[in-house]
Amino acid sequence: MFKDVPLTAEEVEFVVEKALSMFSKMNLQEIPPLVYQLLVLSSKGSRKSVLEGIIAFFSALDKQHNEEQSGDELLDVVTVPSGELRHVEGTIILHIVFAIKLDYELGRELVKHLKVGQQGDSNNNLSPFSIALLLSVTRIQRFQDQVLDLLKTSVVKSFKDLQLLQGSKFLQNLVPHRSYVSTMILEVVKNSVHSWDHVTQGLVELGFILMDSYGPKKVLDGKTIETSPSLSRMPNQHACKLGANILLETFKIHEMIRQEILEQVLNRVVTRASSPISHFLDLLSNIVMYAPLVLQSCSSKVTEAFDYLSFLPLQTVQRLLKAVQPLLKVSMSMRDCLILVLRKAMFANQLDARKSAVAGFLLLLKNFKVLGSLSSSQCSQSLSVSQVHVDVHSHYNSVANETFCLEIMDSLRRCLSQQADVRLMLYEGFYDVLRRNSQLANSVMQTLLSQLKQFYEPKPDLLPPLKLEACILTQGDKISLQEPLDYLLCCIQHCLAWYKNTVIPLQQGEEEEEEEEAFYEDLDDILESITNRMIKSELEDFELDKSADFSQSTSIGIKNNICAFLVMGVCEVLIEYNFSISSFSKNRFEDILSLFMCYKKLSDILNEKAGKAKTKMANKTSDSLLSMKFVSSLLTALFRDSIQSHQESLSVLRSSNEFMRYAVNVALQKVQQLKETGHVSGPDGQNPEKIFQNLCDITRVLLWRYTSIPTSVEESGKKEKGKSISLLCLEGLQKIFSAVQQFYQPKIQQFLRALDVTDKEGEEREDADVSVTQRTAFQIRQFQRSLLNLLSSQEEDFNSKEALLLVTVLTSLSKLLEPSSPQFVQMLSWTSKICKENSREDALFCKSLMNLLFSLHVSYKSPVILLRDLSQDIHGHLGDIDQDVEVEKTNHFAIVNLRTAAPTVCLLVLSQAEKVLEEVDWLITKLKGQVSQETLSEEASSQATLPNQPVEKAIIMQLGTLLTFFHELVQTALPSGSCVDTLLKDLCKMYTTLTALVRYYLQVCQSSGGIPKNMEKLVKLSGSHLTPLCYSFISYVQNKSKSLNYTGEKKEKPAAVATAMARVLRETKPIPNLIFAIEQYEKFLIHLSKKSKVNLMQHMKLSTSRDFKIKGNILDMVLREDGEDENEEGTASEHGGQNKEPAKKKRKK
Repeated sequence: MFKDVPLTAEEVEFVVEKALSMFSKMNLQEIPPLVYQLLVLSSKGSRKSVLEGIIAFFSALDKQHNEEQSGDELLDVVTVPSGELRHVEGTIILHIVFAIKLDYELGRELVKHLKVGQQGDSNNNLSPFSIALLLSVTRIQRFQDQVLDLLKTSVVKSFKDLQLLQGSKFLQNLVPHRSYVSTMILEVVKNSVHSWDHVTQGLVELGFILMDSYGPKKVLDGKTIETSPSLSRMPNQHACKLGANILLETFKIHEMIRQEILEQVLNRVVTRASSPISHFLDLLSNIVMYAPLVLQSCSSKVTEAFDYLSFLPLQTVQRLLKAVQPLLKVSMSMRDCLILVLRKAMFANQLDARKSAVAGFLLLLKNFKVLGSLSSSQCSQSLSVSQVHVDVHSHYNSVANETFCLEIMDSLRRCLSQQADVRLMLYEGFYDVLRRNSQLANSVMQTLLSQLKQFYEPKPDLLPPLKLEACILTQGDKISLQEPLDYLLCCIQHCLAWYKNTVIPLQQGEEEEEEEEAFYEDLDDILESITNRMIKSELEDFELDKSADFSQSTSIGIKNNICAFLVMGVCEVLIEYNFSISSFSKNRFEDILSLFMCYKKLSDILNEKAGKAKTKMANKTSDSLLSMKFVSSLLTALFRDSIQSHQESLSVLRSSNEFMRYAVNVALQKVQQLKETGHVSGPDGQNPEKIFQNLCDITRVLLWRYTSIPTSVEESGKKEKGKSISLLCLEGLQKIFSAVQQFYQPKIQQFLRALDVTDKEGEEREDADVSVTQRTAFQIRQFQRSLLNLLSSQEEDFNSKEALLLVTVLTSLSKLLEPSSPQFVQMLSWTSKICKENSREDALFCKSLMNLLFSLHVSYKSPVILLRDLSQDIHGHLGDIDQDVEVEKTNHFAIVNLRTAAPTVCLLVLSQAEKVLEEVDWLITKLKGQVSQETLSEEASSQATLPNQPVEKAIIMQLGTLLTFFHELVQTALPSGSCVDTLLKDLCKMYTTLTALVRYYLQVCQSSGGIPKNMEKLVKLSGSHLTPLCYSFISYVQNKSKSLNYTGEKKEKPAAVATAMARVLRETKPIPNLIFAIEQYEKFLIHLSKKSKVNLMQHMKLSTSRDFKIKGNILDMVLREDGEDENEEGTASEHGGQNKEPAKKKRKK
């Protein structure tokens, strides 16, 4: 009716308001037609009110509906059925999108409305309903990019806010915890079940945009930083994960879109070979796990991707095949296709393609059990055996599998004649194949035996027992490794040990044919013989004694290097082999020590030669061949074994300090490998469970060794080269604690329980309820004791390496404490006591200790008062910029002394101050957003602003304390360099934040009147305590740079003067920005004085007119003449002070 009536804008507004107010009184089903009519009417005006009204009504309805659902069951009587509500919402969204197609103005209004709401607080205006509406609007070409951009920024902003909040107790106390955009978007996915097909396309696009924009970025050396729990607190990784969740959930709910999601993921995997795509592979893996059978319909897409396998990097191939592995079990055709591709790749030109083929074949061997049918748990829970038979019928049986596996073994045997890298992959993979597929033992072991025989010297009295020459390939001048003999032996040793432990006990009962097992005795004999002959061999037998040439530049040198590494590797493998069969016999242990001595001699020679040639890295790269399981058993035996019968034989190993140090060093190497790559080399190195078990055992031993034999005791006994064992143990602990937090966050409780040596089986039950915080506090106390002992020693005996490691350990352990617990408060007061009472001149130790103090402090309360105290200390130690002023020394923190005050502590406190300013800035932006929304809704009465009072008060308190902090530092005679630089930048930030606060009060004044008294005090303080001092500090910096120029000219070489000039320029660069910030602040204060009728400028002294325009032509001349002509340079630096720009700045006012 109203459509045809001519109405004024006010009348349209009135009609719209009336209609909107009727929503709450109507039946749900009657709302869509009314909305439709309202949208038609909105072409006359009031578009904004219509949209706002609809969005507000449904957002409120959603909220109420959610509360009722999560609330009491009795309320169900009142609730609207959720299906009906979602259908109504879906219809209304369609109406709005249709209206926007006809009237683009309406779309602009919608985007504008949601953007404005985002400025203050992104959660204010977004609700599941408005997000669903936005996602539907993406189907209109014109708004697509705009809307997706809006959603992307609000997601990241929401995660950044969350990060800020998590990092600061000060903010947590002021800002209530809200729901986040990410949860709302996932709610939209959940709601889209109710035939919201118009939303799905938008969801998929948003998911891919988030994954593309915020996935892991490429890092040096082609390694990507894997996402891990400790890092995933970062907003970008959260956003990427959210994208993956959106896609996975959408995939589960909507069948029609599955093909497209799969296609897009595979396209990215195939086309982005060079950039890291681990996040897409994880998503693919989750999709396949969810429904392998559903994906059979898309199998053509997967087989298409297989065609590109030989062009993809090895890591991608491994992860891709692992992800689609459940599909291979279901679909024969896909499996056949893959085998063809892998066979082709096996003889490709590129080495990477051949390695990929080996990786693929090994994966197939691991997953197709010869023993018979498939256990459904290996695919996915939803997959029952009856489903599998759909595709494969009766062919799917152990016989087929056996032929299939033996066929693959044939292909792999051919690899044994290829490059060393390809063989290496095989040797590393065979052990896992055996473990998963024990029927292949014979085939694998025979293959390994025949391979070993090529390099083994069968005559028992010939030395050395291995033909090293045969392992090396010479092509013209180029010499390379042909056969990684050490890895071959390593693989044989592990497979043999596994075979003895698992297969042979099972065969005891049955009589097997003899020749079947002949290989196992053969291998045992060979290893035995190699051991005995290796011990007898001298380095001369390998032609690797001290006189040999090890330089990397000659072919003989390269050959000798390769041989040396092979011999060292073989020694390591034999050490492990002999230990595993020793059952603690003394002779075996003597053999182990002899093997170790051979290893040690060689590594010493290599180190010595490398030291001369300055290529130390060459030696560091070789990974130890000992398995992690063995390292943990060995350490336990060396340090913790107290069984009487073992003592005599163990004393052989314990007598060699070198050997014990070596064992701890290998443990360190393994943990470092885990930290860098997420797995370790050797058997079970990819199995997180086993690694975790070994980590717990190793940590327990290292912890016991470090706490029971302190470094001071050990070092006073004998002076040896290298680090002492206790120090190595501590280094290991530090690495392990950070690795556990990175990869095993959920298992921390289990890890800490494993460290508790007193735990006996009986106590397990009472023990289970001891919290992580209590267990951590117990460990922390041990390290605190060690640190106190260290600090009580004399300055010259102070071991700074150990102190640094201890602080790092304490830092990583303190992250596990619950900030609200008494243990946390205890830790904080202990740390601050250490800082107050101990003065050490070691800058690194001071830095890490102060960092620990700050990281604890911010989780407890705001650190501004701490900053103020530290600034007074720094001022006291470094003296005043005015040399006539005597500064009284405050001694709040003894850790601040002449050596550490600048730059160490100074830069630390400035970076903390910067964080505080960032938080304050964030709060001010939040307040501004609220005020602008209140003025928009025009209900801003004087009461409306009351809830902000505590926040305003907190902001003013923070800024006031920071003002006194800067007041101290600006008077301090800081050494030129990074300290001055950072201070000037931070002062600039301080003024920008003050300006933001003044502008906020300008907004408040428009709606409600005056400004609070404490704001006036803050302005007064800034006028009396900061601005005038800033100007004198600037003069100080400039005078310093002038004197530098004058002294520089006469004595130094021209080049030195040029660098000095460049430094001066760099240092004075932030000065104009600071002046500008001060003047902006004063300009807005004048505005506020007029608005609020309070004279805020009475405390401000008018600033000196100045300019920092550097005269380029004079500077060029000076640099050209390189300090020959003194006058020119003098004038250049003098004119640095006064020129013509103030006029422009005054005009701005």
